[in-house]
Amino acid sequence: MTGTDRTDDTGVAASYAAYATDAEAAGREPRFTDWLRERSQPAWTDAVEHPFTRELGAGTLEEDAFAEYLVQDYAFVNDLVGVFGHAVGQAPEMAAKRPLVEFLDTITDDEDDYFERSFDALDVPESRRTDPELADPTAAFVDLLGRAGLEGGYAETLAVLVPAEWIYEEWATAVVEAHADPDADGPPSAGADLPFYYAEWVDLHATEDFTEFVSWLRGQLDAVGPDCSPRRQRRVETLFRRTVALEVAFFDAVSESSGGE
Repeated sequence: MTGTDRTDDTGVAASYAAYATDAEAAGREPRFTDWLRERSQPAWTDAVEHPFTRELGAGTLEEDAFAEYLVQDYAFVNDLVGVFGHAVGQAPEMAAKRPLVEFLDTITDDEDDYFERSFDALDVPESRRTDPELADPTAAFVDLLGRAGLEGGYAETLAVLVPAEWIYEEWATAVVEAHADPDADGPPSAGADLPFYYAEWVDLHATEDFTEFVSWLRGQLDAVGPDCSPRRQRRVETLFRRTVALEVAFFDAVSESSGGE
C-alpha cells in the first residue's frame, strides 16, 4: 500500500479500493458507507454522542435550547425536501424512487405536524417559525444541500442525505434502547416521562420504518459509490465528511444559544 493510500489521523485507507482490500483481507465484506463513516471520524462519534442528544434523551435539555434547535431545523426542511425530490429524479429505477417519495410524504406530513404542535407547546412565535435568523451552521447546511443536489449526480446527493439521516437514526436508537422497558407492550419508546416534543422527536428517528429507510438509503450509496471514479469518490467523501462536521457544529450552536456547553 502506498503512502497516498493512508492519510491524516483517521488511520483509515484514503481510497475506497485500498479500504476494500483491507476489509477483504480481514474477512469482512467492505461497504462504501462504512468507509465514509470511518473516514469521517472523530466527528461522527462527536455527532452521535453529542451532549445535546444525550440531554435530550435524558430530558435534562433546556427548553430554550430545544426551541432554538427546532426553529433552525425547520428552517432548512424545505431545502431538505428539495434535495430528496432531486434524488427522486436522479434515482436509476422506479423501485429506487418509491422509498424516496414515501419518505418525502413523512417529512411533509408527520414531521410537519410535529413541528407545529411543538412550536405551539414551546410558545415559539409565528415570526420566529417562518423567518428566523439562521445560525452559521444552518446557513452552511442549506448551502451544502443545494450544491450537492445541483452540482453532482445521485452519488453526490446521497453523500449528504445518508449521513444526515444515519446520524439521527444512530443517536435516537441509542436513546430508545437506553429507555427500553422489556416488560412494556408495543414498540420501544423514548419514554412517557419526557415532554412529548422530546419523546416524539426521538421516536420519529428510531422507528422500525425509519431504521429500514436509513438501511435502504445506505444501500443505494453502497451500490453506486464503488463504481464512481477515484476522483468522484473523493468528492463524495468530502461531501459526506462536511455533512457530519456540520451536524456537530449545528448541535454545538443550539447548545451555546442557551448558554450550554
